[in-house]
Amino acid sequence: MVKVTDAAAKKLDSLCEREQSGSFLRVRVTGGGCSGLAYKLKFVEAPKKGDLMIKGQGTSILIDTKSALYLKGMTLDYSDKLVAGGFKFNNPNAKASCSCGESFAV
Repeated sequence: MVKVTDAAAKKLDSLCEREQSGSFLRVRVTGGGCSGLAYKLKFVEAPKKGDLMIKGQGTSILIDTKSALYLKGMTLDYSDKLVAGGFKFNNPNAKASCSCGESFAV
């Protein structure tokens, strides 16, 4: 389903601990962004009925069934580079994406 690199897992655990806003990361795909679909990340306290759960090294990831259709095979990575750093979505389903990497088209 979705893979999380060691760098992304480490950053997620750090953010989860700092924010103290939930022990799960919800990854969603919504309409929006300059390419039509956008990635949304949010820490939550508990899964919803029907969520797919990906156990991580620390923080587990939750994906709703609709978003899972767009995220199949995706790798979530993290870069701490000063320019163009942050979470990176390497999605094989994306036919096009914007330069910021936060939205995509299928």
